[in-house]
Amino acid sequence: MKILITTDLYFIETNGVVTSVKNLSEELRKRGHEVKILTMSNDSKDHKEADETFIRSMPIGVYKGVRMPLVYRGKLIREIIDWKPDVIHSQCEIFSFEFARYISKKTGAPIVHTYHTMYEDYVGYIFPIKRLGKWIIRKATKNRLEKTDSVIVPTEKVKQKHIEDGVRCDFNVVPSGISLEQHKMRIPHEERQKMRLELGISEDKLVLVSLGRIAAEKNIDELMQLYAKAVEKYENLVFLIVGDGPARSSLEKLAEELGISSTVVFTGMVKPDEVQKYYQLGDIFVSASTSETQGLAYIEAAANA
Repeated sequence: MKILITTDLYFIETNGVVTSVKNLSEELRKRGHEVKILTMSNDSKDHKEADETFIRSMPIGVYKGVRMPLVYRGKLIREIIDWKPDVIHSQCEIFSFEFARYISKKTGAPIVHTYHTMYEDYVGYIFPIKRLGKWIIRKATKNRLEKTDSVIVPTEKVKQKHIEDGVRCDFNVVPSGISLEQHKMRIPHEERQKMRLELGISEDKLVLVSLGRIAAEKNIDELMQLYAKAVEKYENLVFLIVGDGPARSSLEKLAEELGISSTVVFTGMVKPDEVQKYYQLGDIFVSASTSETQGLAYIEAAANA
């Protein structure tokens, strides 16, 4: 099968969408499918690299790594049309979605779309008036998704949110996959000790780990509030925050305000191929989806183990 994947982000930025696209394309090729990727370049020139087509673009300054294509037609687009994909798998609703729509009209290929991002969580980056921004995003999302043949969402919760917003689509719940090979790798005890000491964490500490991009929509501030309560009871705790992003400075300030800055460690950005090393430095992996009651119970169980 010939599969065209369209995406706003590919090599420009390391994030969940990029990782998902790379994993998907690799696994589809392993199954014998012919896969091409259509995305934006990181400059004002069109170019190709193997099965990847990059369309000239420009930065728009809304969010790091987001670029807008300068053209929607041209020689490279015609080459993809002549290739005649059997299906188009769209990964983003904004700019590259227009590529998917245009090529679909020219070839008759159906569009399967994966909805990765709850844009209402990002409204503060674009609209100063959040209520108006959320209304605009809901309307725009409905318009986009209803122009596809099928929509993949990562969770039942996301599906129900779209249905509540009046979106009428063929929804399929498929959790985003990850490559397990990297995460099966285990670091030796000596290396773990060395890395912890380099971060100022002694072996007697119980380490909570949050790993990912540091941004307001990730709700890491909630984790810090929870941690501040836990550390009052368990003095041997350390909160290791792995990653970087626009909210880092505000979280560092919050740590000071909560009086926990001495036991909160920010690593900054780490290399994608070393991520598995950092979560192995911890004892408890935490996320903002963990309730306060559950979070404190996990910490207490680990502390008393």
